[in-house]
Amino acid sequence: MTEYHVLPAQRLSGAVYVFKPAPAKRVTLESPAIEIMTDLRHSHVATIDPKANIELANVYMKQRGVRSLFVHNGNRMLQGVITATDILGEKPMRFNQDRHIKHSEILVSDIMTPLKNLEAISIDEVRRAKVGHIIATLRDAGRQHTLVLDRNSEGSAFICGIFSLTQIEKQLGQAIPLTEVAKTFAEIEATVVSH
Repeated sequence: MTEYHVLPAQRLSGAVYVFKPAPAKRVTLESPAIEIMTDLRHSHVATIDPKANIELANVYMKQRGVRSLFVHNGNRMLQGVITATDILGEKPMRFNQDRHIKHSEILVSDIMTPLKNLEAISIDEVRRAKVGHIIATLRDAGRQHTLVLDRNSEGSAFICGIFSLTQIEKQLGQAIPLTEVAKTFAEIEATVVSH
């Protein structure tokens, strides 16, 4: 560490403010959809191992201030998604009743929405779409979130973005009512399983 020198510091006094980031950019229904996408290529993604228990997943979500986690294996391959609603809703109770295990023994993999039940919009579609298209897509599916898929130069698929209805509402400055259908990954999965 001899090649690094100590940086000079100064004592704080007087009026010192904490930097406040600019409010979310306002958009309209006609704004490019790409402007409201959370680009996962430029932000840290909240992930969890499928073998973690759901109590740890819930604590991690609270610490990160998020309501969903990507579930992936050691090779960073997507296995599924788990949401706060999955953890705090009926799913763990149903799993408890079926398997007769303690709540603390339920794993993320037990109640997550697996990869095969997830959908994503192509980044090429997103680049051509407007905010109104994303809202229509979310409303049609009755979902709070939708994923965005891209491919790298080798052709491998990866999730590069996510749309959140809450974030869109903030940027539009108005609430967006959803149709009365399944609104979470867990509810969608329950609907698929029951049919």
